[in-house]
Amino acid sequence: MPFDPAVIRASFAVVERRADHMAKYFYAHLFAHHPGVRDYFPEEMAEQRDRLFAALTQLVLRLESPGPLTGYLRALGRDHRKFQAAPEHYPAVGASLIAALRHFSGHSWTQEIEKAWTEAFTVIAQVMTEAAAEDDRSDSPAWWEAEVTRRRRAAPDIVVLTLAPDRPYPFTAGQYLTLCSPRVPRVWRPYSIANAPRPDGSLELHVRRVRGGLLSTALVEDVMPGERVRLGPAIGDACLVPGSRRPLLAVAGGTGWGQTKALLEQLVAEPDPRRAMVFVAARDDDDQYDLAAVEAFVGAHSRLDVLLAAPADSGDRTSANGLLTDALRAHGDWEGWDIHLSGPPGLAPEIAGLLLGLGADAGRIRHDPVPDTLNRSRPLTPSDWFLDRRDVAWINRTELGADDPHGTPPGAARA
Repeated sequence: MPFDPAVIRASFAVVERRADHMAKYFYAHLFAHHPGVRDYFPEEMAEQRDRLFAALTQLVLRLESPGPLTGYLRALGRDHRKFQAAPEHYPAVGASLIAALRHFSGHSWTQEIEKAWTEAFTVIAQVMTEAAAEDDRSDSPAWWEAEVTRRRRAAPDIVVLTLAPDRPYPFTAGQYLTLCSPRVPRVWRPYSIANAPRPDGSLELHVRRVRGGLLSTALVEDVMPGERVRLGPAIGDACLVPGSRRPLLAVAGGTGWGQTKALLEQLVAEPDPRRAMVFVAARDDDDQYDLAAVEAFVGAHSRLDVLLAAPADSGDRTSANGLLTDALRAHGDWEGWDIHLSGPPGLAPEIAGLLLGLGADAGRIRHDPVPDTLNRSRPLTPSDWFLDRRDVAWINRTELGADDPHGTPPGAARA
């Protein structure tokens, strides 16, 4: 490694508490020196600034782990193809990053620090552009255009969308994609694919409206059949273990049911489906929005058991989680099971911890990634709001998975 990770880490600690200010400075510098680049970014930049600092944090965390660092950068490079990032953009980004770091480091900035960051960004740019170039050479699309062919309001805040991609869309049950709509230009969000591959190539997404969410609100309230959306390549590896005959436990919460549904479609299509247990948690009965599909799976698979965990009266997420964890404990030992977890932020880490205490093998627990919970222990100030104000659950899910999208399972859960 040509740069000194210790120098990078120490200098990053200086600017970390001024994350939002530094991110604003970075983009102002970039757009002032390269005005044409502004067209590649969304109109509202607050979440983009969050994403920038989250990405920098993940890079710093991986500096002394060449394998994870390279895997992270390669995934980042591939993902940036959908943003139309080109090799000539990287020097501009590097110059603005150094300028922002220098400005907010003040008197602590030295030639040694500048050299380390310059060398680090050279490595970053090289790995990302090489990964993107490999996909270009393989003729893998940077994105797919897809028509919305059907929408079904499944609950007041949930819509089920059926999409028809404009060309074959390769994926495996359990993966997710990123999506962008012309209604909210250049804003991409991840959504699990809620079906196994179909003969007609269609895709199903279960979308819940997030409070303040630009894209989720548009998808739930406004997008209609006949409209077109843009899809990034399928990613993630929370898929069924190929050839496994171990019993399967799937735990789903909320629209996490969509990913579980895809896995069950693949499972029941096998010649001799193995035993499976599915726990579906919801805040109330109305939140169990896809009961017809659940009943169809139970009728088609004699070795499938389903438990619906929802408070008798309308409750909150804590009540639903309590019912779920009680049911999992009541089963007893989970040793020897393949385990898949999918749901809102916090579900997978909590349930994985519980199951590990009940005999589950950590290497057999699969789920998609979410960013680390943000630090809430320090006082809130204008300069460290990013670290303490809130979780931003959608950030970097694309890049926080396994080192390679077709490799080993990730170690964190998806939102």
